[in-house]
Amino acid sequence: MSLKDTIQNDTKAALLSGNRFVGDTLRNLKAAILDEEVATGKREEGLSDSEIEKIIAREVKKRNESIAVYKQNGREDLADNERKEAEVLVKYLPEQLSEDELSKIIDAKISDLGVSGPQAMGQVIGAVKQQVGTSADGALIAKLVKEKLN
Repeated sequence: MSLKDTIQNDTKAALLSGNRFVGDTLRNLKAAILDEEVATGKREEGLSDSEIEKIIAREVKKRNESIAVYKQNGREDLADNERKEAEVLVKYLPEQLSEDELSKIIDAKISDLGVSGPQAMGQVIGAVKQQVGTSADGALIAKLVKEKLN
């Protein structure tokens, strides 16, 4: 079963069981997927699971950024709502790599590429992102690469 079908089935199940919050969150995710399908001209054939995972990762990132802004402005109630939405969405992403696992992958990429210094950051980040996909946060990758290359 494709990821899109899983999301569709989980949306129906949540709404039928009366879990409106999860249902609405997944419905918003389906809308983001549809927007991407239309924008890329893939409405008929649909997006691949990896493309959908990228959309989910982007949506989780939006929620996390909103949490930071709400906390900064003392709106813990709104931050809590965003946190709950992110928890629902993250279930559809592959298991996230730990910082240690990611650090080992970065070290391997740096030695494979034979680069050093901050000017190689983009090259290393790109190679790591290509290898790990959505199983690691881009900001964490960038932070670790920057620490290792400086």
